[in-house]
Amino acid sequence: MEKAVNEGPHHEVRDGVWSGSWVAERLGVELAGDDRLTDLLGLALRRNPKRAHLLVSNVLGKHVPQSPSVVYGQGVALGRRVRELLGDDEARRAVVLGYAETATGLGHSVADGLGLAPYLHSTRRPVAGLAPAGGFEEAHSHATSHLLLPEDPALLAGDGPLVLVDDEFSTGNTVLNTVRDLHERYPRRRYVVVALVDMRSAADSGRLEDFAREIGARVDLVAAASGTVRLPEGVLKKGRELVARYEESAATGRVSSAAPGPVAPGARGTARPAPTGPHPDHGGTGPHATRVDLRWPSGLPDGGRHGFTPAHRERLEAALPAMAARIAEALPAGARRVHVLGFEELMYAPLRLAESLERITDAEVRYSTTTRSPVLAVDDPGYAIRTRLAFPAHDDPADGPGERYAYNVAGAGFDAVVAVVDSVADTPALHAPDGLLAGLAAHTPRVLLAVVPSYVPEPPRAPERPSMLPEPLRGPAFSSYAFEEVGWLLQDLSDVTLEAPTEEREEAIQSGGAHYAESLPVEYQPTEQYQELFHAALQESAARIARAVGVVTETVLAERSPRPVLVSLARAGTPVGILMRRWAQHRHGLDLPHYAVSIVRGRGIDANALRWLAAHHDPRDVVFVDGWTGKGAITRELAQALTEFETSDGITGFDPEIAVLADPGSCVRTYGTREDFLIPSACLNSTVSGLISRTVLRADLVGPHDFHGAKFYRELAATDVSVAFLDAVSARFPEVTDAACAQAKELLATDRTPTWEGWSAVERISEEYGIHDVNLVKPGVGETTRVMLRRVPWKVLARAGAGSDLDHVRLLAEQRGVPVEEVADLPYTCVGLIHPQYTRGATGADGKAVTL
Repeated sequence: MEKAVNEGPHHEVRDGVWSGSWVAERLGVELAGDDRLTDLLGLALRRNPKRAHLLVSNVLGKHVPQSPSVVYGQGVALGRRVRELLGDDEARRAVVLGYAETATGLGHSVADGLGLAPYLHSTRRPVAGLAPAGGFEEAHSHATSHLLLPEDPALLAGDGPLVLVDDEFSTGNTVLNTVRDLHERYPRRRYVVVALVDMRSAADSGRLEDFAREIGARVDLVAAASGTVRLPEGVLKKGRELVARYEESAATGRVSSAAPGPVAPGARGTARPAPTGPHPDHGGTGPHATRVDLRWPSGLPDGGRHGFTPAHRERLEAALPAMAARIAEALPAGARRVHVLGFEELMYAPLRLAESLERITDAEVRYSTTTRSPVLAVDDPGYAIRTRLAFPAHDDPADGPGERYAYNVAGAGFDAVVAVVDSVADTPALHAPDGLLAGLAAHTPRVLLAVVPSYVPEPPRAPERPSMLPEPLRGPAFSSYAFEEVGWLLQDLSDVTLEAPTEEREEAIQSGGAHYAESLPVEYQPTEQYQELFHAALQESAARIARAVGVVTETVLAERSPRPVLVSLARAGTPVGILMRRWAQHRHGLDLPHYAVSIVRGRGIDANALRWLAAHHDPRDVVFVDGWTGKGAITRELAQALTEFETSDGITGFDPEIAVLADPGSCVRTYGTREDFLIPSACLNSTVSGLISRTVLRADLVGPHDFHGAKFYRELAATDVSVAFLDAVSARFPEVTDAACAQAKELLATDRTPTWEGWSAVERISEEYGIHDVNLVKPGVGETTRVMLRRVPWKVLARAGAGSDLDHVRLLAEQRGVPVEEVADLPYTCVGLIHPQYTRGATGADGKAVTL
């Protein structure tokens, strides 16, 4: 029989108490705004350095079991509003993009409401043979956490509206950074941001319009409700203390010892050890669950991980009634309360199965999914997370094993739980005594398992590649370095005009009209005063640099390979690679191979260069070298690029760990020093880098079988100090050898795990100065110098009391009319800020026109 379902919001009030009152009373947190906010949201706590509270949606179907018709109806209603906003013609040209993991089902539901557009969601699950069409980072993450893996690469390449869907719009940083990243690759005229709740503060509310003007596109926002969170002073500290107190309660035994994690005293429904034998109601293939054969349509994607088209939607709609009927047949007789539990990113298929089941059974059906997110559980009607089941990950995740969670399922009185997973997650860990199914079996008389086949696209056929790549370029024909010092895995573009005025490049880059690697800045020619400053800095710092070269080289030889192949990231890494090669000769009599390759932020490392290296050397011996770390963007770029390369070419062994001279950002394990000091090779452009430009990647110049390009500025030979820099540093090797070797030995015995302190500082600065784009914050002496030489600087932040290491920065700032602001407690010696909204009429920090 078909049962009527609720169409409106259905917030399950617990004992007449709002599920955010527990947190609100203890922390003073308030929700202000639409009357519906307390229906839509509850509050919980988790350990988080940025935010004490957690907004818990009652209608998302992630943490709180809810009627599937309500969950689906919320997304569909938002999608219909987007269709009204766009009109049918624009809706047909749109693409909907949802965020993993929380909004994958919501985004798919929005796409259903829109009706005419394909859907894609980001994913944390890489797929062998499928190269990402893009990726982006969450603001709090230290590694790229979201991949875009459309089966059809053209899915994101159109110019129709892009509809981005997330569960909440809090500061807007994640969405705006995503749009900025995608706009750089696939510019379009219109974006629509969709969320269940818009919780931006007054300070953040105007940024959407500012951002739209910045990129020259229209950006609309559609939300079911809006408001703000009011936080009292000291809420972070108070929240941390509250979480710690309850965690200590769990640890000291004031809660059940079988509890899976921090649960308040007296919590009901915490996970108990699973029964050792089959439950008397169980049948089928295992002790904990009965399998249900859904007969999922062959070739139908399980969700939007690789794209889901309107044609796919039609196939699913036709198959849903029969699949729901198979689940209904397997339910125990007389079941009154049934829960359908989805799996992390797999939200949409379980949601639609639950919604169809709700229509054909008399049972009360609820829906939620498992999650990666650890949240404190407190058994109180005024708290959103009452119980927590913890269990090991069971899908062999790319980022390694870890705990996963199901909230508000234990102790909820369900007569049956239907666990829906994809086939990748149907592993022994799922069925283990400490696995999810066993945990569920401890809390319900019947567990059913429905497995949806994981959809994996056929990998695209690799195009034929030329069997021979060209040999490396070498000096003196290409660069002023000696023939044996470095081989450049680049192509010579010296005869091509690539330079553009700095202000034109900056405007094009920030508007999304061009990538920074598609052109070159006009080479800055230093004044006589600046050249004198360079030579004075070199004389003062040569021994310090020599010692750092020794430390990093000895570390590489001890840990990485006795005969490493040094591969510098052009061009800042090249002088360091040459110095490391010279140290190996000086100290060990080794003649190490050394090459320079191109890596481009947002585009990855030169894959053809990797192919050449793999054909001539063991990839396990390759050590990538760079000059210094700033916030660690290139560190993450290299790691992602090598993962993609392994997938596309099947060549393994390249280690993504970069060896650097200086690591002030604490982004790598292999370094010469973590101090942020002046490295004179950062003071100049090509005239300290072998007269080679920065690398170029432009489709009309660099084909699929070409190395990336660069220019050799032979005409600047009169001012070249590249070899003079190398000689000045290597001349100090004998006097620092003992100290460098001793320091390397000490470092090898210490914990050098990156703390990513610099990345945290960059995020903070980006927000405090209203920039809202970490790519425009360049930390450290080296990166600040690059800003002054190549970009449109806005201001320089200098650590209070910084001395001669900043003389050259102060001189450049004076020459370019850029303010230098002294800041206490800065983890770097200085930070350069690129103008955040540059146009040729832009104003500086003081409200005056930018001086160029």
